[in-house]
Amino acid sequence: MPNIDPVLPYSEPDPALLKHLAAVKRACLAVVAMLALISLAGWLIPALGRIMPYGWQLMKAESALAALLCALSLQVSEPRYSGRMYRFGQVLVVAVTLLASVVLIEYRFHGAPGVESLLASDRGALFTGNMSPHSAAGFALLGIAIVLVRARKRFAVYLADLTIFCLCLLVMILVSGHIFGVTRTFSPSTAVLTSPLTLVCLALMTLVALFRRTEQGIFSIYLGRGIGSRIARILSPILLLLPFLREAARAHFINTNRMPAHYATAILASLAAIISLALLLFLAWRINSMESEIHDLSLRDELTGLYNRRGFYLFAEQALRLALRSNLPFSVLYIDLDNLKQINDTLGHAIGSTFLSEIGEILQATLRETDVLGRIGGDEFAVAGQFSRESIALVAQRLEESSVQRNAESVRRLPLSFSVGYVTTDEDLHESLDELLTRADQAMYQEKRRKKVALH
Repeated sequence: MPNIDPVLPYSEPDPALLKHLAAVKRACLAVVAMLALISLAGWLIPALGRIMPYGWQLMKAESALAALLCALSLQVSEPRYSGRMYRFGQVLVVAVTLLASVVLIEYRFHGAPGVESLLASDRGALFTGNMSPHSAAGFALLGIAIVLVRARKRFAVYLADLTIFCLCLLVMILVSGHIFGVTRTFSPSTAVLTSPLTLVCLALMTLVALFRRTEQGIFSIYLGRGIGSRIARILSPILLLLPFLREAARAHFINTNRMPAHYATAILASLAAIISLALLLFLAWRINSMESEIHDLSLRDELTGLYNRRGFYLFAEQALRLALRSNLPFSVLYIDLDNLKQINDTLGHAIGSTFLSEIGEILQATLRETDVLGRIGGDEFAVAGQFSRESIALVAQRLEESSVQRNAESVRRLPLSFSVGYVTTDEDLHESLDELLTRADQAMYQEKRRKKVALH
């Protein structure tokens, strides 16, 4: 008997993925908290700051505090925390958003609110001034995303998803720009716009916020059990990395003068086209596979309207369990269309399909609505229901009479004929559906052999 899996809601998050994501989120927030605390300690304790590695002052004290508060707010925004803790986290992240907004306003209007010396003065530091506007924009967007992280109303959900998109875009620009600058991919410039520590913190917290939004909203597609979710998880990293790899390769070819610029562009454009075509073929293949799986999951046979093999097993098993629980007799009847190959070869497959459809009509006209009727093979049918030995024998007789009547009503080059076998459960023996079908199948073949002997 085939293994019938329960129908699962494919749009629901996969518990295994949720478990793995929870561990990743905890690790990311722990790293952010550690980096922010170390940087903040270096600013607040000058003696400690002087022995820290070169460049630590690039992450300003306000940036370190903002990262620490955002990490704490993301942690307490988890559903397992109480409403009081969640509200406390919201207050913290609102403060971060206001701080980042003040910095952006100062850059826009060239004001001097003195935010850079709010926690610790950078006088004497190698790098002086506020957190960069890029860092401020990142923390402002991150703050808004955290405020909306548990949004449930439609407009708030859309706004949260849009904020996450904008935050991801900004972080990708900052991280890729920093990498291209440090590796001197496009020019010898080494200008630094954002502290590497700040970038790491922003990137990790953006990842955590994105993971939190996968529990609802448009990003929930990544956690589903369905084929679309699996495709999204496979293709997203490839689609995100390809443009950066292409630009890096183009810059390398041009800067090293290994080939003319037009050939470098032609090679990379051709590679992009081939990779895009490969992804398209992969998507088409998966969609075809999905259509095939959906067809297999259907419980009805298209030709006869009866249950297919999967549907028959599913409902016949339920009927058998109910009969055993109620101590009622249960019978299985097995039908095989005679000479289907000869019919197809002589009259054509369309006539063979008509014969199969007629058997379905006979079964539906003869049996009760509560009985389970199925086409379980190419020319094989099965019936399962609460029948005594006498009742199932009478059903078999009526089926034979119906076929004789149909043959009499129309002129046929080959008659509609089928062989029937049936069995009934024994009171002292609890047989499975598979065992009953096997016995009914054997009884059907005995009937088929008896017909051949009678003809000869």
